[in-house]
Amino acid sequence: MKQFLKYVLATIVGIACISVFTLVLSFIVMGVIAASSDSKPTIKDGTVLRISLSGTITERSNDNQFAKYLGNDAADNQGLDDILKAIKVAKTDERISGIYLEGGVLSTDYATLQELRHALMDFKQSKKFIVAYADSYTQGSYYLASTADKLFVNPSGMIDWHGIASQPIFYTDLLKKVGVKMQVFKVGTYKSAVEPFILTGMSDANREQVQSFVGSIWQQVCKDVAASRRLAVDSLNAYADHYTTFADPMQYVDTRLVDDLAYDDEVREVLRACNNQEKVDFIDPAQLAKLDVAPTSGDGAIAVYYAEGDIVDEAARTNFSGEMSQIVGSKVVADLDKLANDDKVKAVVLRINSGGGSAYASEQMWRAIQLLKQKKPVVVSMGGMAASGGYYMSCGADYIVAEPTTLTGSIGIFGMIPDASGLLTEKLGLHFDVVKTNKASDFGAMGRGFNADEAAAMQGYVNRGYRLFLYRVADGRHMAPGQVDRIAQGRVWTGSQALGIKLVDKLGTLDDAIAVAAQRAGLKSYYLTSCPQKSSWIDQFLDSTVKRDYMEEKLQTALGEYYQPLRFVGGLRSFDAKSCVQARMFYVPNVK
Repeated sequence: MKQFLKYVLATIVGIACISVFTLVLSFIVMGVIAASSDSKPTIKDGTVLRISLSGTITERSNDNQFAKYLGNDAADNQGLDDILKAIKVAKTDERISGIYLEGGVLSTDYATLQELRHALMDFKQSKKFIVAYADSYTQGSYYLASTADKLFVNPSGMIDWHGIASQPIFYTDLLKKVGVKMQVFKVGTYKSAVEPFILTGMSDANREQVQSFVGSIWQQVCKDVAASRRLAVDSLNAYADHYTTFADPMQYVDTRLVDDLAYDDEVREVLRACNNQEKVDFIDPAQLAKLDVAPTSGDGAIAVYYAEGDIVDEAARTNFSGEMSQIVGSKVVADLDKLANDDKVKAVVLRINSGGGSAYASEQMWRAIQLLKQKKPVVVSMGGMAASGGYYMSCGADYIVAEPTTLTGSIGIFGMIPDASGLLTEKLGLHFDVVKTNKASDFGAMGRGFNADEAAAMQGYVNRGYRLFLYRVADGRHMAPGQVDRIAQGRVWTGSQALGIKLVDKLGTLDDAIAVAAQRAGLKSYYLTSCPQKSSWIDQFLDSTVKRDYMEEKLQTALGEYYQPLRFVGGLRSFDAKSCVQARMFYVPNVK
């Protein structure tokens, strides 16, 4: 027995020592990772900035070093802010000889691509080289690669040049099979966010608006590529019509879509020749961006406030998907209040990339922007989308700048509440009864749909929300409500189209918006500050190690692209007048 206790005690001590050692080692590793994320890179002469045109590009980098080490999907995300800073550094730093664009499968919106394209075209003024190469180009990566001085594709590769299509998915029959139907209350002929849940195809009005905005985006893409590759727009349309994606690669050379066919080793030779060096050293945007030395003093600061994702009343989080891009109304209101009372901040640029969401949160943020505007200029810079709730936020600013391919407008409101009585009573065999004191006591009860009086009350609520939206836009854009109504009705416009109907003031980039803010604030010299602050390294670590939800993981894997819309419907299952009324564009724009 004595010997047994000795072995047990030794085992416990051993486990404790290993645990302490592992804990200490973990903190050392975390410290090294955190330190390396802040250290500035050492650059040799002749270094080439390598930009990978693959993965996802979001407005801001997450700087999550732990995600990269732990194999999290966040490691595939690139920040537009980092890439733009890196290109800016590469233009002026004599140690950077050029840019190498490495094509791949790139997922982002066309306005983000356009912002990057502006930066690449500006870089070319330095007379440094841009070389692009890919085994295969997606349309988005080719759009950027077309800026290159030398453009190559693999001899067995392809260029996915096909035009733009929007192919929304309709869930009406699927919901019918499980005994669920959607009760919809909306204002706006073109307010199409509800269509996937009540129709089996596009309405005529929706088809009209989608045809209009995809045509506008495609026209801009063709115009830009035609200018870079010295081709006619008609030729680019002809290539898209004739399935160029599957053409013999030699045709890409013959039609001047690329300069030549090449393998990896041959492209390396081209880079060595451009660089006039035996060996080419590469640096990635996240590292080079650390050398962007922005002014830290001046007449005052311009705060760039990033608002990206769904507009929600309260922060939501799923274990499987990690931190989702969200604009949390209460947090934005608090942040803007701080900026309003910060004497160092002389102007604010709101960088908005959102298709909307909660109408209630949108109204609260509109109010916060009005209070901020009383103290300092507020300029909006629109990213890929600033539509519906995103436009609600924007309309009250002093000035609005959008990219030509930004999706904006969608001035409309809808309410959507599932009626699951078919599922609950007919399929599951549940029955409900009620005792109530007043007519409206069981408003929104499970087990039945809305009656006529309840439906009328909901529609009236939505109508008032729409009228308020119209007045907000009319006041901010100095128009009559009737004028706004004619261009509203939930219709989506591109930035180019929105300029002509006075929904935006100028077409341009984030830098253009910052310049407008500086001018309106009367600043001859200024420095920039980005808000809100990025997560600390300890928060990143906790986010990277969050436990996955097994059921949610399996659902997302099984449902694929159906997952998010059905999850959205599930989130509406409990009646809440604030959350069920939405200022939202398409659930998924689905523009490809």
